[in-house]
Amino acid sequence: MHEALTEAARRLSAVSDTPRLDAEILFAHALGITREAVILNPPARVPVGFDALIARRLAHEPIAYITGTRDFWTISLNVSPGVLIPRPDSETLIEAAIGHFGRRAPIRVLDLGTGSGALLLAALDHWPDAVGLGVDASPVALEIAKANAVKLGLAARASFGSGNWAEGLEGPFDLILCNPPYVEEDAPLSPEVRDHEPASALFAGPEGLDDYHRIAPQLPPLLAADGCAILEIGASQAKRVGAILAAAGLKTVVRQDLGQRDRALIATK
Repeated sequence: MHEALTEAARRLSAVSDTPRLDAEILFAHALGITREAVILNPPARVPVGFDALIARRLAHEPIAYITGTRDFWTISLNVSPGVLIPRPDSETLIEAAIGHFGRRAPIRVLDLGTGSGALLLAALDHWPDAVGLGVDASPVALEIAKANAVKLGLAARASFGSGNWAEGLEGPFDLILCNPPYVEEDAPLSPEVRDHEPASALFAGPEGLDDYHRIAPQLPPLLAADGCAILEIGASQAKRVGAILAAAGLKTVVRQDLGQRDRALIATK
């Protein structure tokens, strides 16, 4: 086993910054056990299908799509090529929400562009009395989000619907979460993102701002008086997105991620 993992890691070093980790995750996935189990009780055999999984990773397919799962905040989600893979940077939005509400708790949560349901379901997992709505234009994403709600035991508190951002919705919502597309249409991306993740969840015009212009005017009528909307942004977009939200009558505060990059705007009335 050790030789197989070492050789796999050597090969994966050409496409991954974490080749040993990738090899261990794929080895465990082929066996249907956890990575921890592989490390603590190394199997004596190399699983059937391990080489095929390594070949997929060598073609730049993301680990999350190969295994079909991704951990986010306190939950584990099913993912597929129909949805954007939740990033650790997006956990900044949940941290910002917790910071905003403090000892209070939001009761009604709205997640615009819900994708896998990551933000909504993480919020509902944190606040057990909250209920929420996830909106997405993609039927595939909505099916994945619904399945994740069932998997996590949150289906009774989470509903999902098709929509064009917040168009036609009625508030108020205490917390609005949104991770819209914000990548410039000609931005260089790694092959694993560019060739595998849905373009509709990534690109938003020449400046990456198109969807903020659509979303910002929809937010004020939906926000509760002491609520907030938290939007993910690109690291260089805080000033420009802040101006778009200000034009809609909202005040904003920037929240940085663990890498000290601007990652979210907290918008209030």
